[in-house]
Amino acid sequence: MSNNVFNPTRLKFARKRRGIPARALCDALGITTRTYTEYENGRGEPQSHLLAKLSTELKFPEDFFFLDDISPISDSTVSFRSLARMSAKVRDAVLHAGKIALQLSEWLDNRFDTPCVDLPDLKDLDPETAAEALRNEWTLGQKPIGNMIHLLEAKGARVFSLVEDTTDMDACSFWNGDRPFIFLNTKKSVEHSRFDAAHELGHLVLHKHGGPIGKEAETQAHRFASAFLMTEDSVKAQFRNYPTLDKIISDKSLWGVSAAAYVRRLKDLALITEWQYRSFSIDLSRRGYMKTEPNPMTLRETSKLLPMLFQALRDEGISRHDIAKDLNLFAEDIDSLVFNLTVVILKGGLKDDVGSARSDRGHLRVVK
Repeated sequence: MSNNVFNPTRLKFARKRRGIPARALCDALGITTRTYTEYENGRGEPQSHLLAKLSTELKFPEDFFFLDDISPISDSTVSFRSLARMSAKVRDAVLHAGKIALQLSEWLDNRFDTPCVDLPDLKDLDPETAAEALRNEWTLGQKPIGNMIHLLEAKGARVFSLVEDTTDMDACSFWNGDRPFIFLNTKKSVEHSRFDAAHELGHLVLHKHGGPIGKEAETQAHRFASAFLMTEDSVKAQFRNYPTLDKIISDKSLWGVSAAAYVRRLKDLALITEWQYRSFSIDLSRRGYMKTEPNPMTLRETSKLLPMLFQALRDEGISRHDIAKDLNLFAEDIDSLVFNLTVVILKGGLKDDVGSARSDRGHLRVVK
């Protein structure tokens, strides 16, 4: 609800979302740190000319600063990959982006019936068994996963993109009520992003109601992702004794994973020895393949659900700018969360597991 009172929580929120230190913002505004601190602590209110500058520097509409209190997603509820490498600035920016995504998701939920959540609680299972159980639950069989984002959306998860200019943040996920959310870093390779999506799925089904934290939880989610993307039976069926690195680079494309992830899966299944695993890892690193994926996938996986929703809205004369205005944002904030998609026809790389965009359109219902 809008009011005529400047809200300091929204000023702090906007600054944290943009990852701008207070001192740097003060320099851009031409004010002292003391003056700015008074604004952020609610002991003062910027004049209209300064409010316009704040809007420009922080990239939020002026009206945004006059709405009710706002706070980021609590970091205690979020599963982060690579947390040790992540700066506080990046972590805060992601948590604040998560709040905006929740508001966008709620806006969409008020207008559409979308797929129901179908993520079982598998906390009592070990990662390998949980991955197999979920594949059985979703009737996926042994086949490779065609598109992780499409699959997750079909099962009720909301998947958003992050455009933070860093490679130190892989992905994150959390439950908000009964709805799971996953955020993927679009700076990563396609293979890395697919594994991140499966990793976060592991957190969602293994750790929804607590359980291991820190390194142990990350290890479990990693093992889950590996088993979910590369089933034991399919890997063993493809494997030949005395593999070469070139053979590994060729075969890894069957599952849409990185060469490093495939080598690790071979080790975990005892198909190669510890010595072979170390040798392959060293060779991958020496060739630069730990940073640049060999024989890479070229088509980045993006949302199927969101473009369909935007198309339905456009059919009713509602644009992304209208959505942003309703949420008191600029449209660029919407774009950054939806893989920079507005209305596009998604064309597959690997075979899609959840049907075509045209056929799925019929399962969306506008809430009247």
